[in-house]
Formats: sequence, C-alpha cells, structure tokens
Amino acid sequence: QLVESGGGLVQPGGSLRLSCAASGSIFSIGAMGWYRQAPGKQRGLVASITSDDNTNYADSVKGRFTISRDNAKNAVYLQMDSLKLEDTAVYYCNAKITHVIGTYSYTANYWGQGTQVTVSS
Repeated sequence: QLVESGGGLVQPGGSLRLSCAASGSIFSIGAMGWYRQAPGKQRGLVASITSDDNTNYADSVKGRFTISRDNAKNAVYLQMDSLKLEDTAVYYCNAKITHVIGTYSYTANYWGQGTQVTVSS
C-alpha cells in the first residue's frame, strides 16, 4: 500500500513537502509519481520519476515543484515551492510495484489515499 503525508493549508508563495511510502511485499518499484485532482476537474499528472531518476513535470509546476525518491525507503517526495491558489487539490501518490511469489511475478499500479493541499490567504 501507499501512505501519503504532508498535506495542509499554506499561504500563496509558501512551501509544502509531500511524502509517500510504499509498504508490503515489494520486489521492486518502477515509476512513481504524484497526481492531483481539484474539485470538478479530472485527476492529472503533476510529476513523475523513473527508477533511474528521470523526471517529468506538468508545465504548470515546472520550476516550482521537485520530485525525488529514496529507493532504500520505497518512498517518493514532492517538494512544492511558490505555491499558488490553483495548486489547491487532493494530491495522490502513484507507484508501479512488482511482486514476486515463487517463480511468478506481476506488476500492479497502486494509488495512495490522497492528501489535501489547500493554498489560501
């Protein structure tokens, strides 16, 4: 499972750091990412990072957000700086996790429960 933390209320221009840790029987983790969903809008990609640290960002957050991961901790982070009102949303962690059972392996896509980020003055 994926467990997120770090959301909250922040003023415009402020910063927050989101964390997400995977637990359970994990063989390996591939791409990890953060998505967000604002009221009345579809969930969309914020940032993603591959297992070898290649990153991708939505245009709206480039230069303000930084995604990183700690493979030893099975964790992914999102540092959010210069937050804007329009960054208000529920943020979801996502990870593609490979499991091995005997000689059988499979990869599944997991989502966290979501953490609320509210940017307001």
